Amino acid sequence: MAYAINGSTSSFGSLLRGNIAARLNGMRAELAKRRVYRTTQKELSALSDRDLADLGISRASIRAISLEAAYGQ
Repeated sequence: MAYAINGSTSSFGSLLRGNIAARLNGMRAELAKRRVYRTTQKELSALSDRDLADLGISRASIRAISLEAAYGQ
């Protein structure tokens, strides 16, 4: 029946593969951003208050800095 509706199943198959590939690429990109966020937050949190002060960063701004590093917000 697919032949009667679409003319061929290869176009549907390639469309489906393309859609799946696009979703996987999007998931990979989001995971990479999340990894940057977690790494940034972990590394900044490990610094002492004095080290953070030398960098001009307060502990309260670690989350905002991590979000900006990962997502550009």
